[in-house]
Amino acid sequence: MNLRDLSRAAFVDRFGGVFEHSPWVAESAFDAGLDSSCETARGLHALMARAMMAGDDVQKLALIMAHPDLAGRLARAGRLTAESTKEQASAGLDQLTDEERARFTELNDAYKARFGFPFIMAVKGRSKDEIMGAFARRIAHDRDQEFAAALDEISRIALLRLQDLLPG
Repeated sequence: MNLRDLSRAAFVDRFGGVFEHSPWVAESAFDAGLDSSCETARGLHALMARAMMAGDDVQKLALIMAHPDLAGRLARAGRLTAESTKEQASAGLDQLTDEERARFTELNDAYKARFGFPFIMAVKGRSKDEIMGAFARRIAHDRDQEFAAALDEISRIALLRLQDLLPG
């Protein structure tokens, strides 16, 4: 399928969820213009990542806030997006012990108290220990560093999602 043949509405319908609950990224990417490089996951990702970074700080913060806590209440209630559910399960976050779940809750709460937004990490293919280690390292950062880190992780998540949807 040639993505350049899609209407704006069809493009947003197909790719609007790549950036968690933030169809504005797909809308902005479409408006910037699709070219032949957008037929691959990496090419479309580059365009969409530029659109995300071109957003204002309010849009970026809303994008960050749209992400669920890792192994949090929404996951336990089965209320994550299909993509988030699959990603968290790939890291074993759907099979935590009570002790591990309590530790993730503590880490999530401490991180949100410090930065005012959820901890975000591209967890697909990562282990629970890697994720907990990242929590420990990143909580020492300042807010600007973590805001940038969150956007970088969101970009990684989007690339992984696009690779599930498109070739290359």
